[in-house]
Amino acid sequence: MRFYFPDSQDLVSPAYDFLRDEYPPHRVRQRDDLYAHEVLEKAPYHGILVSKAIVDGSVKGGGKYTGAQRARLQRMGVNRFFRLPSNVLTLGDNGAFNYVEEEIPPVTVAETLDFYVESGFDAGISTDHVIFGYDETAPLGDPAPVEWQERRALTLRLAEEFINSTQDQGVSLDPVGAAQGWSPQSYADSVRRLEDLGYRRIALGGMVPLKTAQIIDCLKAIDDDRRSRPDGWQPAELHLLGITRIDSMEEFAALGVTSFDSTSSFRQAFMDDRKNYHIENTSFVALRVPQVDGNPTLKRAILAGTVSQSEAIAAERAVLKALRAFTGAPNEVRGCLDVLGAYEQICGSKKSYLDAYERTLTAAPWLHCSCTLCRKHGIEIAIFRGTERNKRRGFHNLSVLADRMDSLSLPQRKSIDD
Repeated sequence: MRFYFPDSQDLVSPAYDFLRDEYPPHRVRQRDDLYAHEVLEKAPYHGILVSKAIVDGSVKGGGKYTGAQRARLQRMGVNRFFRLPSNVLTLGDNGAFNYVEEEIPPVTVAETLDFYVESGFDAGISTDHVIFGYDETAPLGDPAPVEWQERRALTLRLAEEFINSTQDQGVSLDPVGAAQGWSPQSYADSVRRLEDLGYRRIALGGMVPLKTAQIIDCLKAIDDDRRSRPDGWQPAELHLLGITRIDSMEEFAALGVTSFDSTSSFRQAFMDDRKNYHIENTSFVALRVPQVDGNPTLKRAILAGTVSQSEAIAAERAVLKALRAFTGAPNEVRGCLDVLGAYEQICGSKKSYLDAYERTLTAAPWLHCSCTLCRKHGIEIAIFRGTERNKRRGFHNLSVLADRMDSLSLPQRKSIDD
């Protein structure tokens, strides 16, 4: 089972000063900053997924790359641009979620293929159009919504054009067919038709909103359909776009899934309300210490005169001092909670995290973590404060996910060989 991490220009600065919360004066983003595979001892993923929409932008606006970065990606190629180890794979994608509201994709097959080939990707997913809707009872044709039928038909036509173009041009790119659907039957039919076109890898899209049981229903339908194939026929490998669900990964693998991609573990570090710092079997809330000049609520209170700026700065420094002095001893927990609670009040926090903080401090998981970042930065990883700490915590979470993936006992596929 391979895990691809979707790129969104997430890097950390190796020279960031945590004590002063400052970047070095001559820092050049991307060139000086480091990716997760550069700051951890072992790359926490088997590959990276790069979306054309993230690089070039889409109808929703510009991408996350500057013009200079786009040019360097094309000139250097994806492996050199990301400074990838030789064992990390690359997978290109259109980023169909960025144009889901459009009637047709605003990008052609030729533009998609050019992006993949010019950047030197190992594999690339065919141009597709996401279907947002799921009805397990809806048939392949009428009365299923016309829009769903048209998007699936368009995705299949584009997939046919895509694989024909790769063959006509003789490119070394591994073509990955995109399958869209709205029910187990429609996904199974899409996969069958892509396999008939010659695809040996197929990415299942549009499944992010689905419950795990619904995903498994679709995989079982694909599996059942494959059983009708002739003896000796080999099924294509399946990739789940945007899906982690690690607790179900063994069942996914038994039904033909060989890879997936997701930002979930990374983004939970700073997007989730509670599950910010992961360990093998559970997660902890990070210790929120917002910067006085970076917290909108606190800044408004200071400007309105309801909070003293000097008192806010003093409270912020008191929290950081207490946390940095924290050794994990039980008798130190109360002191940390007191200063965290005092700063919560000054910040005007709408809810208190003190109960969750007590659990985090009592466990002090960073003291027991063997990842490079926790060993180097200690409690700074557990502090919810600015992008440098938050992204490092996200990288730590990726390392935990990698360890969990390594520990899975993945069964052999049962769909074809049984």
